[in-house]
Amino acid sequence: MISNPQTTIMHSHNLLLLLLFLFFFTCSFAELCNPDDKKVLLNIKKAFNNPYILTSWKPEEDCCTWYCVECDKKSHRIIALTIFADDKLKGQIPPSVGDLPFLENLMFHKLPNLVGPIPPTIAKLHKLKYLDLSWNGLSGSIPSFLDSLSDLDYLDLSFNRLTGSIPSSLANLRHLGTLHLDRNKLTGPIPDSFGNFKGKIPYLYLSHNQLSGKIPASMGGVDFNYIDLSRNKLEGDASVLFGAKKTTEIINLSRNLLEFDMSKVVFPPTLTWLDLNHNKIFGEIPMGVVKLELQMLNVSYNALCGRIPVGGKLQSFDAYSYFHNKCLCGKPLGSCK
Repeated sequence: MISNPQTTIMHSHNLLLLLLFLFFFTCSFAELCNPDDKKVLLNIKKAFNNPYILTSWKPEEDCCTWYCVECDKKSHRIIALTIFADDKLKGQIPPSVGDLPFLENLMFHKLPNLVGPIPPTIAKLHKLKYLDLSWNGLSGSIPSFLDSLSDLDYLDLSFNRLTGSIPSSLANLRHLGTLHLDRNKLTGPIPDSFGNFKGKIPYLYLSHNQLSGKIPASMGGVDFNYIDLSRNKLEGDASVLFGAKKTTEIINLSRNLLEFDMSKVVFPPTLTWLDLNHNKIFGEIPMGVVKLELQMLNVSYNALCGRIPVGGKLQSFDAYSYFHNKCLCGKPLGSCK
């Protein structure tokens, strides 16, 4: 039987189309995730005892499609691991987290049953820019090895059970823009190195700890934008944090043991938020305060005296911003005798 040349050409054409279809179909569903990264992620899932939040982490599926994971669009390496808001996840941070060499963003947030120390393997994540380990049950000290994360821009260890002192080496992080160490159980003084940050000056949150001693005089040379040292046991003179040439906007020093003459303080003209309540601050409120565009002011529970200056925003705050002082008077308090 002689085959029809036209039929043979059609069959060849159809076969070619089928092969092309299968090729593109296969490519479109080819796994993009790096196999080494995938192995690490599956180890992390196993270490957490296969929690529900990681249900999508199935070995037969591309890990770039998994929940809580982000791959780089070109290299397809894992650049973000963000696990958050799950009270069922239990255990410690797996050491294998440090085996994701291209990780830029690591978040374990609002995991109340995430306990134990911060593992030293995190020091291997040299590309890390964002580290958020907040609102967990982490304990132990703040590791000094964090200063090896030279690209770090954001560090948040707040709302944990961390103890010990603040490592002075954190001031070596040249790109650090925000430092959250608040709401832990940290003790000891504020490091003197915090008056000598090597690069950017971070938004500094150290509140709700048990820090003690004096505010380092070296911090007087730093132009913080935002500084919160409230609810500690700090003492002595905090006037070094102020100054006419600074561009500070928010200062919260409330509920400490600070003691200085407020009448001698020259405030940054940019200041919008000033909370000094529950200290031992004395003297008068200086006239310069009337020039400030304050959105919040609280100087209650101190040893201030004299007339509250008239003008600016000072009379827009209620009596609770001024009461329980030695002898402050004038609106919104009672008239001066």
